[in-house]
Amino acid sequence: MDFFNDINYQLGNLIGLTLFDPQHFISLVMRFAINLGVVCFIARCFYFPRSHRRDYMFIFILMSASIFLLVSLMEGDGMNLGAAMGLFAIFGIMRFRTEAVPIREMTYLFMLIAVSVVNALGKAEYHPKADYWDGFGLVTIIFVNVVFVGMAWLFESSKLVSTLCSKYIKYDNVALITPDKREELKADLEKRTGLRIIRLEVGMIDYLKDSCLIRIFYDEPKDRGNSIEGVMKMPR
Repeated sequence: MDFFNDINYQLGNLIGLTLFDPQHFISLVMRFAINLGVVCFIARCFYFPRSHRRDYMFIFILMSASIFLLVSLMEGDGMNLGAAMGLFAIFGIMRFRTEAVPIREMTYLFMLIAVSVVNALGKAEYHPKADYWDGFGLVTIIFVNVVFVGMAWLFESSKLVSTLCSKYIKYDNVALITPDKREELKADLEKRTGLRIIRLEVGMIDYLKDSCLIRIFYDEPKDRGNSIEGVMKMPR
């Protein structure tokens, strides 16, 4: 132990870096393992089964791990921490403004960022003069992560959130959009789409082009979490 202390002292005076800090390293590895496990579990078990978007799942895991390491190595410096989070905010604006990111994906992104920040800042410090530890304990960190997992499971559960899927359709037979022909309209849409429509809404009507915009609601397990259900034009 004295050997490591001597090396740390010499390197600290020479280059401003120590060779090895066992307490800090073990704490970092444990918190990183907890954070990575929770983030991967939420992204793989709750997000992916409904959306099947591997690109977003990759973004969630990589960004969460990056934020965790960045915040952890800031050592609680408020100015550096603020600058680091500002860089991620700028990155988010530059990256996600070019693509219409669905609200579900944005919600998962912010939640996993919150998980990473909590895990990165969740550590305790010893005050020798008062002889006590101040900060978060391991049980507290585990409890907070369990809460995040529980919230993801709770709101992805079909018992609380509606499982209805929706789809926008540009319809070409405006003669059937009147309220008295709603059943005929529903039957025609079911025949064309092959879906069992539960309800529908009629939106914008264009009599010049003999078309209208209709939103249908249906229950199809294979179509839940459709990431392009709100896209109104062909992507570039």
